[in-house]
Amino acid sequence: MEDDRNKLQTLSEALQKVQEDLQSAVEARQKLEAQQQENKAVQNEFSSLADDAGIYRLVGPVLLKQDKTEAVTTVDGRLDFIGKEINRTETRIKGLQEGSEKKRVELMQLQQKIQLAAQEQGAG
Repeated sequence: MEDDRNKLQTLSEALQKVQEDLQSAVEARQKLEAQQQENKAVQNEFSSLADDAGIYRLVGPVLLKQDKTEAVTTVDGRLDFIGKEINRTETRIKGLQEGSEKKRVELMQLQQKIQLAAQEQGAG
């Protein structure tokens, strides 16, 4: 019985850790989606500009003139990277959700086992 209680404590801690990891992953995905939206907005702005339009990039406290082709390539590369990161994060979230559910089921089964043992001790 004491061994089951220790296992229950360990499982509870493991479930809490998985849920914290899941929350962190969801927050990371939200940040990535915000970055993706910002870069899509920039991409849309670039498409409405003339080819000879002046594009400036903020580097620290300085604005540097940048070629439109280079700027478009940079934004496209960022969007590609962010898309891959979102997919990777989604896969991680799915894995964490599955792990969380498995731990939750295992925890419930162990709780039922402890309750049955306690009832048997009380009845016996």
